[in-house]
This record gives sequence, structure tokens and C-alpha cells, in this order.
Amino acid sequence: MRLPTSSQVFFTAASVLSAVQAAPGPTPLAAEVDNLVTRAFSDSPSGGYAPGRASCPSGPLVRNANDISSGEKDFLKKRQPITDKALTDFLNRASMVDFDVKAFMSSYSPTIGIAFSGGGYRAMLSGGGQFKAMDSRTPGSTAVGNIGGLLQSAKYVAGLSGGSWLLGSVVINNFTTIDRLQKAGNVWDFENSILAPEGALHIVDTTLYYNDLNREVQDKEKAGFDVSLTDYWSRAISRQFVNYTDGGPGVTYSSIAKSDQYKNAEMPFPIIVADGRNPGEEIISSNATVYEYNPLEFGSFDPTLYAFAPIEYIGSNVTNGVPNETGVCARGFDNVGFVMGTSSSLFNILITQLDSVGLTGVLKKLVETTLTAISAADNDIADYSPNPFFGVNPGINPSANTTDLTLVDGGLDGQNIPLHPLIQPTRKVDVIFAMDNSADTVRKNGELSNWPNGTAIIATYERAIKGSQNNGTLFPSVPDVNTFINLGLNNRPTFFGCDARNITSDTNKFPPLVVYIPNSPYTFNSNVSTNEMTYSASERDLMIENGYNIVTRGNSSFDQNWPACVGCAIVRREQERKGETQTAQCQKCFKDYCWDGTRNSAVPNDYNPTALVSAKSAAANGARSWGTAIIALLSGLVSAALLL
Repeated sequence: MRLPTSSQVFFTAASVLSAVQAAPGPTPLAAEVDNLVTRAFSDSPSGGYAPGRASCPSGPLVRNANDISSGEKDFLKKRQPITDKALTDFLNRASMVDFDVKAFMSSYSPTIGIAFSGGGYRAMLSGGGQFKAMDSRTPGSTAVGNIGGLLQSAKYVAGLSGGSWLLGSVVINNFTTIDRLQKAGNVWDFENSILAPEGALHIVDTTLYYNDLNREVQDKEKAGFDVSLTDYWSRAISRQFVNYTDGGPGVTYSSIAKSDQYKNAEMPFPIIVADGRNPGEEIISSNATVYEYNPLEFGSFDPTLYAFAPIEYIGSNVTNGVPNETGVCARGFDNVGFVMGTSSSLFNILITQLDSVGLTGVLKKLVETTLTAISAADNDIADYSPNPFFGVNPGINPSANTTDLTLVDGGLDGQNIPLHPLIQPTRKVDVIFAMDNSADTVRKNGELSNWPNGTAIIATYERAIKGSQNNGTLFPSVPDVNTFINLGLNNRPTFFGCDARNITSDTNKFPPLVVYIPNSPYTFNSNVSTNEMTYSASERDLMIENGYNIVTRGNSSFDQNWPACVGCAIVRREQERKGETQTAQCQKCFKDYCWDGTRNSAVPNDYNPTALVSAKSAAANGARSWGTAIIALLSGLVSAALLL
């Protein structure tokens, strides 16, 4: 998508910056740091952010979405014995009474999915603690009362927006651990803004940094690819999440499939989610085309596309999956930062936040003009041009005749938990552990209180029952947001879909049981604004610790049967298919945690949860927020142009 004249101010500023000598690369990482977080590796043929020419693989570059890919099937086949062993160990540690783990596992291999919601750094850090608790590599996570090994038992893991930053940070750095990310120093350091010093106006100190961002993005544009604000955002966030010089401008999402950890199926199959948005379209859960990125493919199961393309070759000029120039493709378009940046692109809300940055006078006017022009030009998106699905399924695909495919934040359709890829019937997922770190609650005075209230899971349920985009997916019933709050379902784990026969009598179509785990205060008031961009090391670690406590229920101090109840949820779908009765222990677990259909839709009082353990609070700093940091990027570019 080429920017119109009305937004030339942004790229005029950027082009002036390109004349400035680039900042030297960062000091090479010390060996001990590299040992903490194994480095990602560059895979783009250009060696940088720009995609490069490459030979095409044999066969078409698109397929119908009537099944998962053969590559995904091969991965799962290799992953199954690993998950079987891990799950056997987990169930044995879970102290399940009167349940024969060996007999169950000898006849069935459950498919577990884990989903991490969006919500900026709050979601990434709370989710990081949840991830850490489920990872058997975390010291102490397999002790009594813990749930370490659940991650190793999972076949799928998905993230969107802030959840994609968590997932991307781990898998692109060769499936590292949260512990290592915390200790590394060069990644997951949120003491300072990724885009500018406090106030965003220390232009002399930051001009060279902006020039580096601009140079990388302009390399892509000079190679013939359209760019948008998402490209700048992507290059900025990469520097915090990708362990490679300058945030790995040549590191691709498809490079995950070339890592030993993926080849050996040591990680769950990782999926990141974004939404398609046609020009001028308002996205809602019932109409959005939900796109997924996995290490092998990019596309959607939705009937408004129903196709996938090899992710390594998106950026190629194709018509109905056939290269326009025989044998000539592109590689490197799937930059991992661009994938994470696409899943977290929320620029259409930023124009309302100018006053909070402290900009005044001419500079404020320039930035305001720039943001307005970006939004008016539909450039508040991620531009996937050339469209990988040009000419594909024109009878159902609204983007089939457009050369641009435009994508936005994966939570803008309301489905802020990436459940969509995990409820596809072809993946046959038995249970989903859904981490909801959304910010939904609003006080009566209009202030955001930033706790989840079930909005995200409700959006997925409503999409499933409305039919037009559900592609045959089924989803358990869930109540309204008022019931979530009035019954405390947003303050503790809740199981949805405990009786699959209430959803369908076809045992071959049982949907997953969903274990909903909302953000709540255990040891830290983790309801930090989505816009918050800066965390001290202690605040970061307290957020992670609280996330650990959320998913373990305080190391089972609030319910000593919690690990067993997790096990009961995992095995339930196969028990139902076989007509087996639950053990007394599992029946009690389901009585304690299953939503029983009760509703209380009365308007609740302000939701102000009490800390389950003595909790601390993060220091709010709106001047260093997510939204204002994006504006800082623009003001930095514009201001530098004025000063040079």
C-alpha cells in the first residue's frame, strides 16, 4: 500500500534521517549471555530486513485448508512420544486417586493446547509466569503442588498481541526458558522505552537509533515492498525480544522450523494470530478472517479464505499460488518481528493519546497530522503485499482481487485469547488452557481497572454459534460478562464444556474442554494498563511471579487438589468418548471448577478484587506507555528531521 501525499510528512522525516550515519551495532554479546539465551539465527537471503529473491519450491504455493499440512502432521507424529512421556510423568505427579495412568496413556494420547491472550506487556509478563510454571525446566516446577511438565505435555501453543511477544521470545530464541530471558540482560529488559527516552524529546541522543529503524525499513521498501507503521513498530520491539544484533533484522518466523528444538519436536507447535481487515471495515468477532502463522504456513481456516501458503515464501508474486515469474520467489518477508508486530498493531487508537505525551505546538500538530493521515490511508495496518492469496478462492475470498492483504492486531475482533486455531476440528484438541490477561473491566466513573471479565472467551463462543465464519467449529457455552464477575469466574480457574454431550452427541466432534485461567492478584496487583511500556526489573519479576501463582493457585496452597484437577480436565474428553465414569476425585474437581450454567446478569458493582496474598502494585507511568511510545517514535522521526 503506497502512502498518499497527505502522509508524506512521516516518510519525509524518515528520509532525512536516512542521511545520518547509522549507529554502530551493539557490543557483541558476552559468552555467558549467549549461554543464557541461545541466539536466534538470521535466515533472510538479504541478510537484513528486506526480503530477497529465491528459487521456488516445487508445486503450488497455496493449498486448501481442508486439513492441517503434511508438515504439521509429521511434526505431531514426532512430538507424540515426547508428550506421552511428559504427560505420563505429569499425571503420576498429580496425585490422581483411583486413576490408572498407565492404562489410560497406553490407549490414548490427549492433544493439549495452551493459549496466551493479548494485553501488551501485562499479558506477556503474566503469561510469562504462567508459561514458567508449566515448564518442567523451571527449577521447582515439578515439586508437589506445581504443574511443571504441562508445557512439555502440550502439542500446541498459541499467542496473540502481547501473548505473541511471549511466545515469539521463547521459540525464536531456540525454545529458551523464562528464567533465562529474565537473567539475560540483552532481551526482556524493560527499564527504558524501546522507542525513546522519557518524554520522547531527547532527540540528539535518539536520532541515530531512529535512523537504524528507518534504514532497516527503507531497505525493505527499496527492495520493492510496501511498508507501513507496523514495520517500524516491528523493528523496535524486535530489539527487546530477539537475541540477535539489532533485534535480528534477518531472523524469520519460518527459521523456527530449522532449529534443532523444532526438528526434534521438543516444543509445542507454535501459532501466532492476527486479523484480516479489508479497507474501511470494522472488525467484529463474527466477520473477521482470523489468520495464523506457524513455522510452516500462513493462512486461515475461515470460509472467507480457506487456504494456506508456505510461510517461508510469502512476499512472492503469485496468482492463485503460481509464481508470476517462473521459478522466482521471495524469502525473508516473514521476519519474526514483523509477525509479532502485526499481531500487536493497534495504531488506530493512538491519535486519542497525544495529550498524554506532553507534545505541544508545531511538533504536536505534525504528529497529529501524521497519525490522521496514516489512519485515513488505512495505513494503521500491516501490509502483506504482494498478497499471497491473490486469485485464490475468488468466490469466497474478499481479498482475492486485491494486490494487498492487510492485517491488524489479533485481538481487535474481540477474541483476545487465541482459541481460534485450537478449536479447528482437524486439530482434534482435547483440552485448552486459556490464559486470559485481558483488560476488560471499567469502573462506574469510566476508569479502566484492567482485569478480565470473560469478554475474550465470549467473543469466541458467539462466533461459533453465529455460523457464518465458524467453519464447523464448536465451542462450549459461556455466560455473559456480568455473570463472570458476579460469580467470580474471572477471579479463579473455571472449566467450560465439562459435559461434551451438552454441545454435540457426535463423539467424533467433541470440542475441547476449556480451562479458563484469568489474571488475578495473588502476590502482585497485575492489572497494569495495556499501554504501560516500561517496567523495572523488580516489577517485571513480580508480574512473572504473580503469573506463576495464578496458574498454580499459589503452588496449590488454595487447593491442594489443583494438579489433580488439571489432570481430570486433560483426560475427560477421552473418558466421555468411551463412556467412562469419572473418579470421585475428578467428580469433586468438576463440581468445584465447572461452570454449571448458573447466570447472574445483574449489573455488578465495580470489580476490585482482593489480593489473595499480600500484593504490591506497579508504579503507573503513562508517559512511557505503549500508545505514547508509538507516538514517541513518530515525534522522534519528525523532530529529528526538523533539527537536522
